[in-house]
Amino acid sequence: MTDIQKRFDRILAIYMHLQAKPVVTAAALAERYEVSQRTIYRDIRSLMQAGIPIYGEAGSGYSLVEGYKMPPLQFTREEALSFVAAEKLVEKYTDRNLAHHFTTALLKMKAILRGNEKEQVALVGDNFLVRGGRHQFNEKLTHGTNILIESIAAKKCVEIYYSKPSDKTPERREIEAVGIFVESKFWYVLAFCRLRKDYRQFRLDRINNIRILADDFAKEHPELSSFLNKRHDVPTTKVVVQVDKDMARYMEWDRHYFGFQKETVTDNYVEMHFESINMENGFARWYLMFADKGTIIEPESLKEVVKRLLLSALEQV
Repeated sequence: MTDIQKRFDRILAIYMHLQAKPVVTAAALAERYEVSQRTIYRDIRSLMQAGIPIYGEAGSGYSLVEGYKMPPLQFTREEALSFVAAEKLVEKYTDRNLAHHFTTALLKMKAILRGNEKEQVALVGDNFLVRGGRHQFNEKLTHGTNILIESIAAKKCVEIYYSKPSDKTPERREIEAVGIFVESKFWYVLAFCRLRKDYRQFRLDRINNIRILADDFAKEHPELSSFLNKRHDVPTTKVVVQVDKDMARYMEWDRHYFGFQKETVTDNYVEMHFESINMENGFARWYLMFADKGTIIEPESLKEVVKRLLLSALEQV
């Protein structure tokens, strides 16, 4: 692809980005398209010279004039086929209510495809399967994700009844939802809890009842990424284990949840390196499933933890 073609595609993508968001900063665009901010400034000027009504300035962000829209653009073949993956993944890994809304929206997008594209999408869809169990949701609460998304968009508080493992009855909380994320096969909402007066994360499958309230957020909240990024500052422990090759393949499914970094493969074994956040109660208990086919290289303290857990288990037999 020539530089001219790349620039044309980037400018068109920037325009679509401006249509999708109320305000877009040059810094965000530069990071997204992997160019300098100076390049973004030139691209914005090119759009303005072409008659696109953009207002704003460097440092404060750019917006399209309210109500301005271009006629819909036709999807490329690759974009059309990506609908298949998106639909299957949303169907498998989100709650049923959100998956239903996504499917109906996707039907509207599919409606504008050309005839041959519709046939290709249908063919691939019949042969694209996502196996395995669904992520954990409270099946009695089919609309929970939708309410949380609505509350974040409208900056409205939410009332939930939340069940902790130690509680017999759900506890009422009022929260200001910051964002929703997936971690270790569970969906969570990160929120400011009015009861605790601090930020907490709540597992969606433990929410028994939920409703949006009329109360506005009492404060402005940082973006979800700022909370998740703080986890990189948590102290970790370097862990190195060697596992028989035949057994190592069974560890691949879950190892990234325990801080997996890299591996070295030999003829007889696989050496895995981890940066473990919770070595004693997390990594050690997971490693026990494979311990008869493995060797702990470091740290020595992990060996002691595993021995203690094994002795405790033997006492229960």
